[in-house]
Amino acid sequence: MRNAMSVDIEDWFQVGAFERVIDRADWDRLEHRVEANSDAVLALFAEAGVKATFFTLGWIAQRNPKLMRRIADAGHEVASHGWDHRRVFTLTPDQFRDDLRRTRAVLEQTSGVAVTGYRAPSFSIDKRTPWAHDILAGEGYRYSSSVAPVVHDHYGWPEAPRFAFRPLDDSPLVELPVTTARLGRRNMATGGGFFRLLPGAFMRWTVRRVNGRDGRPAIFYFHPWEVDPDQPRVSDAPIRSRLRHYSRLSAMESKLRRLLAAHQWTRVDEVAAAEGARLG
Repeated sequence: MRNAMSVDIEDWFQVGAFERVIDRADWDRLEHRVEANSDAVLALFAEAGVKATFFTLGWIAQRNPKLMRRIADAGHEVASHGWDHRRVFTLTPDQFRDDLRRTRAVLEQTSGVAVTGYRAPSFSIDKRTPWAHDILAGEGYRYSSSVAPVVHDHYGWPEAPRFAFRPLDDSPLVELPVTTARLGRRNMATGGGFFRLLPGAFMRWTVRRVNGRDGRPAIFYFHPWEVDPDQPRVSDAPIRSRLRHYSRLSAMESKLRRLLAAHQWTRVDEVAAAEGARLG
């Protein structure tokens, strides 16, 4: 079974953990490391022979057009991560629609490929945004991977299905929740920082279990800044945020190599198409 490999392209200063201590107005004055880190991720994928999806901020694409072309030319999917990492539940429906349109225009201009997939910043499509999927469908998106069916202090929609579903009765739009491990009656997140902090064997076990017992593909994600242990430190961020962001960065690259080798991986749009056909 082929699983979905995805990268959320945002720089070290654009993450939810630092949104209260780093002002968006200061972003252009900070050290930009996203291009070099994304190139390191591209090299990892080339080494493993893996194609993936890069959910990219429009803000990043506008400033790094050559990177977007390199991603597309390497055969990876370019998809939307919104403009500047504003959570969907902080936007009005009209603001969300404008954000989608602005981001897609820049992504398609810089990459030269059509954009049909979307991932909400910080998995911020949940029960507070009953209008979001309808807007995505109206804008012509084929799939979304914006739901985390977990309990978390920053995000989460624990009542949502764990696997692909159609959120609208009158649209072929497919929602692909990120993969969780089922432990007792609780779903446990597995990508990004959870992957860094937990033993690598746990994610490999989760993928085997999802593929085997559940018969479904896994949806994995991480960020380019997670392969960059030398990134700047934000000393005035809360200790909890610093622990989440910086812990085990030096272990990430080797853990990714083992995960890439242990399972079959492909772009999210290919998994979405297969899941859509299964759903009928």
